[in-house]
Formats: sequence, structure tokens, C-alpha cells
Amino acid sequence: MKLARLRRKLSNAVVAQRAGISRTSLYKVETGDPGATLGTYLRVLAVLGLEGDINALAADDKVGRKLQDLALEPSRSSPRRRSTNSKAAAEVSPAASIEPGVDSP
Repeated sequence: MKLARLRRKLSNAVVAQRAGISRTSLYKVETGDPGATLGTYLRVLAVLGLEGDINALAADDKVGRKLQDLALEPSRSSPRRRSTNSKAAAEVSPAASIEPGVDSP
């Protein structure tokens, strides 16, 4: 907002007077102080001829929508790994106990 004011060659005193706010309030707006009210921002935007730009602030939050969509997708868990322990490795599988050349029932 400060850059918009400077581009228009307006002093902070003139913008504050036209907006009906103090210079301190204008300073808060220009520095992004969280203590500045939305109404103060709107007044300054109107003085600068930018009141229509308020509609563009949250018109389409593409990044926010993408994050929301990702959070709603079911999570993909990694495939389970088979654990190998000494007992399971020591056991002989049924397929291994079949003698070669002999058909199983």
C-alpha cells in the first residue's frame, strides 16, 4: 500500500486525512501491523482507488484447495514387509519337503 501511495505521489498526511484516520493508523496499514482494522484497510484502499482489489484477496486460493484435496485423499500405506525371524527361516516349507519327481496328492 505504501508503494501505491508513493506511485500516486501522495504524502502520508494527505492519505490519512482523506481516509479519516490518523497517520499512525496509516503507518500500521502500510507496515502490515495486525492491530490495523479491516475498515482502516478499506478506507486507505478507497483513497488510493484500489477498493476493487479487495475482491482479489481470496478470490481463488489454488494452493489452499490443493492442500485441502491432498488431505482428503485416502492415505497410501506402504506394502507390508514379511518379517524373517530365525524360527521361520529354520522351518522347512511344505513345497521344499516334496521329493523331486514325485507328484503330490
